[in-house]
Amino acid sequence: MTGVGDVLPARGDGRHMRVGLLGGSFNPVHDGHIQLACRALRQLKLDQVWFLVSPGNPLKPVAGMAPLSQRLALVRARIHGVRGRGLLATDIESRIGTRYTVDTLRRLKQLFPHVRFVWLMGADGLAQMGRWWRWRDIVRMVPLAILPRPGYNPAALHGQVARRLARWRRPARQAGMLATCRPPAWVFLPAPQNAISATQIRASQANSGHRRE
Repeated sequence: MTGVGDVLPARGDGRHMRVGLLGGSFNPVHDGHIQLACRALRQLKLDQVWFLVSPGNPLKPVAGMAPLSQRLALVRARIHGVRGRGLLATDIESRIGTRYTVDTLRRLKQLFPHVRFVWLMGADGLAQMGRWWRWRDIVRMVPLAILPRPGYNPAALHGQVARRLARWRRPARQAGMLATCRPPAWVFLPAPQNAISATQIRASQANSGHRRE
């Protein structure tokens, strides 16, 4: 069994719960992703975290991107048995036909009308969020929970998006209530920092392959 189940119904359902959404290419998934999800479960008092394995990130190059089925399988393997039934890996973006976060969120809120969603991301995501398609609509739809990443925290906390949202930042001690907050709302969660990245992993794997040759 892989966490809370392998498939989210593309037609939605009536579940009532608090869910953290962790979107990305996961090319490949790594310890930093798992640690972020587990910390969010605990500190935000979530019922589940959904790994939204993207069919293709519009801001990332296609070259070097593993097939969706392979990336999804690796996430499911990594979350197997982690924190009981709290983690789920899904390809629902592919099945509902969305690529941009704003479209995915709008559709998920329609499909699961009783779920209180929180968008999860590292500080690198907040630092780059100003480049996301219709990011202002995103922050009006769901609260955000930001976790630190080495080298990105100052840029994230003093960047375009954080400045625009400064009045809606909640103290970390209120993180457990974030899922019930009316957006815009966000918290920056102090946490141990993990510098590992999927780019570094792919580079290391490529170098290992060259050495074997």
